[in-house]
Amino acid sequence: MKLSVIGLGKLGAPLAAVMASKGFEVLGADLRRDFVDSINAGQAPVVEPRLQELIDASKGRLRATTDVEEAVRETDASFVIVPTPTGPDGIFLLDYVMACAKPIGQAIAKKSSYHLVVITSTVMPGDTGTKLVPALEEASGKRCGTDFGVCYNPEFIALGSVVYNMLNPDFILVGESDAKAGAMLETIYRQSCDKPPHFAHMNFVNAELAKISVNSFVTMRISFANQLARICDFISGADVDVITSAIGLDTRIGRKYLKGAVSFGGPCFPRDNVAFAKMAAGLGTEAPMALATDKMNNDYLDHLAAKILRLLPRGGVAGLLGMSYKPDTGVIDASPSVELARRLLEKSCQVIAHDPLAIPEARAKLGEHIVWAATMSECAREADVLIILVPWPEYAGLKPGVLKNGGKGVSVLDCWRQLPSEQFAGICHYELIGCPNSAQG
Repeated sequence: MKLSVIGLGKLGAPLAAVMASKGFEVLGADLRRDFVDSINAGQAPVVEPRLQELIDASKGRLRATTDVEEAVRETDASFVIVPTPTGPDGIFLLDYVMACAKPIGQAIAKKSSYHLVVITSTVMPGDTGTKLVPALEEASGKRCGTDFGVCYNPEFIALGSVVYNMLNPDFILVGESDAKAGAMLETIYRQSCDKPPHFAHMNFVNAELAKISVNSFVTMRISFANQLARICDFISGADVDVITSAIGLDTRIGRKYLKGAVSFGGPCFPRDNVAFAKMAAGLGTEAPMALATDKMNNDYLDHLAAKILRLLPRGGVAGLLGMSYKPDTGVIDASPSVELARRLLEKSCQVIAHDPLAIPEARAKLGEHIVWAATMSECAREADVLIILVPWPEYAGLKPGVLKNGGKGVSVLDCWRQLPSEQFAGICHYELIGCPNSAQG
């Protein structure tokens, strides 16, 4: 079976590489000539762990074009993975997906065989059936469910672990126009995944609702753990990790995403929550839990900023370790660190920051109001209050000897409990977020 992937960005390029590495012939399509040229030269067009490795393993089965119609015409199934940015009203915009519909439909019109169109981009409930399918039928002059099939099949992945998540999904969500479309997509995934995944087949609307429901539920768990950490900060003897480890043993709860630390961010979690609430409001009802989760996520940054300001001496410098929204990526979309930096700057604080990958994007967003440290040690040497905001593995290797003034008068806030606390005892004021008894120095 030959596959096409339309959109070769942060998710599309890894999807194309995964499929090609698993034996499929893959033709990628993107309007960005530099991305296409990179793929054709055997080079990863974006930074993502293992992406280059899989491109190398594709052994000539992966190539790219700027012609979407050509990509569809020459393949049996097309994965559409283009941006669906959030509009001013909080609703996902379908512009890029709809722009693909015409060339896809025109290619289908010229084919005698059944073609599968897979929408991997996240869309609002109702969009696949009421907007995309009619556009494909109009452009092709053919009927969905008979002449061609459509599946809504969003990914549940995180930047920095995209390849792993695609190879090892918890489950595959399939919103299908017809049984043939769903079966065809399942066949593809049974070949591309490292182990047989669970499949959930349903209609378009249920799949669209399921996608944003998953992220809304996960963010609710994160915010609950952060709420608990915030409470623990005010109770002597409390330890958020002890509590979450215990309640996570309850099979009704489990341990995933139950780590009180820093607000969530990224290109999916915050916007999916807002879209869930906006969707409900548009239907004339409410999604109060989604609204509360979003509020808690923003309020937690205020709590963290207030803690930093209490510890910061007059004229002191706040050092931020980590600017990306999570480890293993340079993406800063809705990054808690960037938002925290803004709050500190609004209070006229001096800020120095470091990140292994995200400095270029963070600098473009925040400018030169912040001092950008080339290394973790440089950031630590200048900071009166040093905050570990992103659990990059290298930050676990921070040594007390690199702290400003040898640690005298310095505060270290370890949001992710990465550091060996015994090494910092008596050297500085050291706090584990959510564990007030950790304060030392």
